[in-house]
Amino acid sequence: MSRIDESKAFIPVRIAILTVSDTRGLEDDRSGDTLVARLTEAGHLLADRAIVKDERTVIADRLRAWCADPEVDVVISTGGTGLTGRDVTVEAHRDVYEKEIDAFGTVFTMVSYAKIGTSAVQSRATGGVAQGTYLFALPGSTGACKDAWDEILRWQLDYRHRPCNFVEIFPRLDEHQRRK
Repeated sequence: MSRIDESKAFIPVRIAILTVSDTRGLEDDRSGDTLVARLTEAGHLLADRAIVKDERTVIADRLRAWCADPEVDVVISTGGTGLTGRDVTVEAHRDVYEKEIDAFGTVFTMVSYAKIGTSAVQSRATGGVAQGTYLFALPGSTGACKDAWDEILRWQLDYRHRPCNFVEIFPRLDEHQRRK
């Protein structure tokens, strides 16, 4: 399971938080607040934070802008991953991905199933990589954000985590762009 190698130094990651909502503002964005609190408590840096409407092009444009920003290593979005007609965050993420991290959604479903049973099938959490930046789309519920951070992202975004983690392969995420 998860193991931290204390002989290695912690490396802070710069994380942007995107809340997708037609109704929320910063004053009542509990899921965004939860993610900010957890990432900063873990020693990471909040690179930026935004709230956008549940519009596919608006979401994708924000993701692309952060992927192009050298001060952002990871983007975590919350909201818009469900099954209703307005839920387009997953499609927007996939518009941006160069590679999808298929197992992220699978592991998130396993974690959710342990907490909420078969209701976990209604979430479409996803992860991917674009321009050397990790992108993760989480459901809008505070509980789902806690579960994703506590059970998956906390570990994978810690360089000391063994047997492997996302941070140690940062330098290789965009190696295909350097080939001639």
